[in-house]
Amino acid sequence: MREPVELRRQRILAVVEARGAVKVSTLAAELEVSVVTVRRDVEELAQEGRLRRGHGVARPVAAEHEPAVPAARAGSPSGGGAVALVVPERHSYLYETLHGARTVLEEAGMRIALHIAPQAAGAERHLVDAALAGGARGLLIAPRWRSAPAEEADYGWLADVGVPTVLMERRPRPGSALHALDSVCSDHWYGTHLAVGHLIALGHRRIVLAARDDSPTARSLRAAFADIAEGRPEVEDWSVVLSSPAAAPGPAGAAGRTPPDLAALLRERGATCAVLHGDVDALMLVQRLAEDGVRVPEDCSVVAYDDVVAALGGTPLTAVAPPKAEIGRAAAELLLHRLADAASGTPAGPVRRIELLPGLKVRGSTRALQSLPPARPIASKI
Repeated sequence: MREPVELRRQRILAVVEARGAVKVSTLAAELEVSVVTVRRDVEELAQEGRLRRGHGVARPVAAEHEPAVPAARAGSPSGGGAVALVVPERHSYLYETLHGARTVLEEAGMRIALHIAPQAAGAERHLVDAALAGGARGLLIAPRWRSAPAEEADYGWLADVGVPTVLMERRPRPGSALHALDSVCSDHWYGTHLAVGHLIALGHRRIVLAARDDSPTARSLRAAFADIAEGRPEVEDWSVVLSSPAAAPGPAGAAGRTPPDLAALLRERGATCAVLHGDVDALMLVQRLAEDGVRVPEDCSVVAYDDVVAALGGTPLTAVAPPKAEIGRAAAELLLHRLADAASGTPAGPVRRIELLPGLKVRGSTRALQSLPPARPIASKI
């Protein structure tokens, strides 16, 4: 016999009130009904003011006036204090990582304090100090680190924060003060390998990388591309340019530089394809190629790197897609593990440096090479 709707909803309310925050899929499993049914119940209960909805989570009304998420349920590692999340402003890539972390922390009943770091030097340190003064007991952070010196300048204070800390999408220099800090990162070497391998499989032999140079991801990408292109005997020629005039380190980027003339470079080197980082720069470069009479993919195959908005171009761009949300989820789970150990007095286990592999989304901007342009004399690789 089917359970009455109101009785099922009373059971939902009882579970939510008891635990503080419950995933919709968990409710569906425990009540032995479909996720669609529970989602509909939660929506109705929220409209009646009997509970609150989150991102796939049902939460009690009692938490209505709290600024973040409800108090932790019994057995969770929170026990007071918030988890501070620090990410750079205007960084859509890392915002996806942030939302992945948020989902895990909300489901664990953790309070979240989000801090957006402006582009000013040292902004992250100021925000972390303020978060710790406010009682934060854990830290998830993705520093901007526009240059290698800026990165190393943060090593000392970040290694001495004093609360469980996990770096998101950042891999400190080996042997540095942060080498032994928990971190979760995409394997950008593998992502670059996917891009170059895809183009080679389509018959392309002369490749240009138009990449940023103002973040750890960008620097990893440039180094990986040089390593892979040099190591693949199929690649006859490769070169690297900035993807935009503002894509270099420094407070003003590369202000004063002229935008890269990608069309001229492709013709000069006889290149038939390009890897472009990041998505916004890639879309703008493709537009500029069209203005210069270079068609994508007919004249030039293009692979973007990031896959935040690559699919939205007039020609949807084939793109390497780092597991952005999964990075955030894995980082949050690692932090919860550290907080639980600290709360129980369990000795800290070994430091964890987790790498997740990107994927490749093939769309309309790449195709098999139809003909090979004549080779041009090459002066230098970079």
